[in-house]
Amino acid sequence: MNKYAWMLAPLSLFALAACDNDPAAGKTRAEVKEAVAAAEPAPASAERYAFSNEGSAVSFVGAKLTAKHDGKFEKFTGSIDLVDRDPVKSRVEVEIDMDSLVADDERLTGHLKNEDFFDVAKFPTAKFVSTSVEARAQDGATHVVTGNLTLHGVTKSISFPAKVKVDGDRVTVDAEFAINRKDFDIVYPGMPDDLIKDEVLIKLDVDAKKQ
Repeated sequence: MNKYAWMLAPLSLFALAACDNDPAAGKTRAEVKEAVAAAEPAPASAERYAFSNEGSAVSFVGAKLTAKHDGKFEKFTGSIDLVDRDPVKSRVEVEIDMDSLVADDERLTGHLKNEDFFDVAKFPTAKFVSTSVEARAQDGATHVVTGNLTLHGVTKSISFPAKVKVDGDRVTVDAEFAINRKDFDIVYPGMPDDLIKDEVLIKLDVDAKKQ
């Protein structure tokens, strides 16, 4: 047996653990491009469906080399302007109170809010406004939603798969996708021996009710 094998074995196990620690592993990555022109306002015939943190959820999973962490936003509001009961013709808008961020560790919550990450004092809100919704079956999703996401003072167009269902007086949207935090100038690397991963998993669970 190689005399250094006893040293290499734990290092190999550590490397495997680090790979398993990636929240984006095996998940769909959002397509990120430069922001596009806003879509036309919904017509007067559109039906307004509203949602908020009361009954819906916007959460995320981030990771560093040694651990994964869950987080969520406790305050947000949104609307879906549904046209002819067809998601493809419709428009989605969401605004998130960034100071409502809560992580699974109190110290991490404070760190994520400061200038190393979201800098909520300078950028108190994040906003998403859809520019198109395309009917496309993909990995259990029914549609691909594209829109401008403004986060940390940066606006980019993102596209992600979502399962959209119109059922009576409710519209539900479920989505899970990864984004690269560096696309939005969130570049804090972490500690040299515990680097933070670039990919963050986003989870959306929307239950919008007709107004």
